[in-house]
Amino acid sequence: MKKIVYTVIALLAAGILYVLSGGSDDAGPAPTVTAKLAPAEKIARGAYLAKAGDCMACHTVRGGAQYAGGRALQTPFGNVISPNITSDKATGIGGWSADDFWHALHNGKSKDGRLLYPAFPYTNYTRITRDDADALYAYFQSVPAVAQANQPHTLRFPYNQQFMLAAWRALYFKPAVFREDSKQSVDWNRGAYLVQGLGHCSACHSPRNTLGASDGEGLSGGLIPVLGWYAPSLNAGAEAGLGEWMQPHIVQLLKTGVSPRATVFGPMAEVVQQSLQHLSDGDINAMAVYLKALPGDDKKSDFERDKGAEAMAYLAAGAKLYEKHCVDCHGAGGAGLPPGYPPLAGNRALTMEQAVNPIRIVLNGGFAPGTEGNPRPYGMPPFGHVLNDTEVAQVVSYLRSAWGNNAPPVNGNDVNRYRAIPLD
Repeated sequence: MKKIVYTVIALLAAGILYVLSGGSDDAGPAPTVTAKLAPAEKIARGAYLAKAGDCMACHTVRGGAQYAGGRALQTPFGNVISPNITSDKATGIGGWSADDFWHALHNGKSKDGRLLYPAFPYTNYTRITRDDADALYAYFQSVPAVAQANQPHTLRFPYNQQFMLAAWRALYFKPAVFREDSKQSVDWNRGAYLVQGLGHCSACHSPRNTLGASDGEGLSGGLIPVLGWYAPSLNAGAEAGLGEWMQPHIVQLLKTGVSPRATVFGPMAEVVQQSLQHLSDGDINAMAVYLKALPGDDKKSDFERDKGAEAMAYLAAGAKLYEKHCVDCHGAGGAGLPPGYPPLAGNRALTMEQAVNPIRIVLNGGFAPGTEGNPRPYGMPPFGHVLNDTEVAQVVSYLRSAWGNNAPPVNGNDVNRYRAIPLD
């Protein structure tokens, strides 16, 4: 209780400071230098950037008109409803100027000056250049108008108050620009720009505090709030760090969703399907260069397994379930048959401290994205209807202990926690 009180006091103090300072984040939009592009070229460039930013994923409801908004983005504080960003003048952004659009991306402010919630990742988009912002603006102005009124957010008090949002911004947000590192290669800088800005990778792959603020561009992994998936660290060798990977394998994973070393599932499958597969080979390679070069953390697991009779019987039960349900695809030695059937031996997705992802995959199945490079992906069927909570825990615990894997076991309570979480 004291922690909550102190947090509210800190927010109030920050909000007062923000108001006293005039609530100003930036002196104004930077000048653009891409006005020389023909309109069709600028629109095409914007369409490409919209794919890179995966804009459709949040601004389109399933089965709805593209970019007409209405999707509920679930947060621990309630739901943020994505707005209509088609060219409709009454309900979309057809009445916005290029400067208005720039302010939304760079400063997190709507046309009317209203502060935007960071479920719209302007904390990342603030790094987007004015040139790219103008290209995106040109594209969205070309999107067919859809008359669909925006729905109000359903956030709990006090998180639904603009004053509290102003306080949050005073604590956690400052408009920025992407600055190239002269000591790095052209590819590294391009990859950094895409990962830190349009790709907003840290929105998922970084931990968040109690107020929903991420730790910046650390990419050290974090549980995705409400969705119940763990976005692994992109710099830790024990998780999804890519320092030891061959460059072509990283490119293949980002572009197609599968590689000889791993397959993407869950929210990342949607990112690959809707966004990354559409990027140029040059941009995907640049992202791979940047991710591979992230400072590594090669800390090894020091977990010491319980050798007691009860603990060993628990793993033996998991081994029997594996033999019955899994061995035909993944093999007795856990080698699998990549890329269709991922290897389980040495699979870091299984041995991370957080066991959320393997639990959810056993419960609900694992489905790689359908991409141009992998048009007929193999999928793993769900076993949640076949195995009870204890049985799921046993087989996951076995996977985390077999073939040289070494991670703590899980129990039925861990499984039950994620059984009822919605898939979307």
